Amino acid sequence: MNRLNTVDRNPLVVSRIIGDVLDHFIPIVDLRVCIHGKFPCNGSSLRPSQLASRPRVDIGGNTFRDFYTLVMVDADYPSPSNPHMKEYLHWMVTDIPGTTGASFGKEQVIYEKPELAAGIHRLVLVLFRQPAGWDTVTFFGKRKNFNTRDFADVYGLGAPVAAMFYNGEGKNGCGGRRF
Repeated sequence: MNRLNTVDRNPLVVSRIIGDVLDHFIPIVDLRVCIHGKFPCNGSSLRPSQLASRPRVDIGGNTFRDFYTLVMVDADYPSPSNPHMKEYLHWMVTDIPGTTGASFGKEQVIYEKPELAAGIHRLVLVLFRQPAGWDTVTFFGKRKNFNTRDFADVYGLGAPVAAMFYNGEGKNGCGGRRF
């Protein structure tokens, strides 16, 4: 099989998460997201009511001695047709031990449910390994105009080890992304 065709079918590439939010990376840790007892896959569509509370996030890894940072951003804030303030930071958890979940980490930015005024928003969860260990990432920035790449650079996190996204559908369904 042609590797290029495989990359082109990657949902993170097709949806432009790779490019708009992240650079190419190789996922090396499992990231499992549960919302109201269901496990959405990349590109799943969710209603605002399903996004009212934070998702349960479990991560893989080799040992609980490795620590991870999880960020959740809206790649299309405030509107998919005019995302001039992208990205918007909805949630950040640091110091998550490997083989556990976000509930075992330190919530640096409390979950804020997405306000999806219009259109389809790409909500992206990105997992980074903390190479310097525990208690090395603290965040005092703003939610609006958050930049995942810059954040990773500032804290020396390197490339993501996992990512996934789902689509949050706005209340009136108009104002979709323009390509």
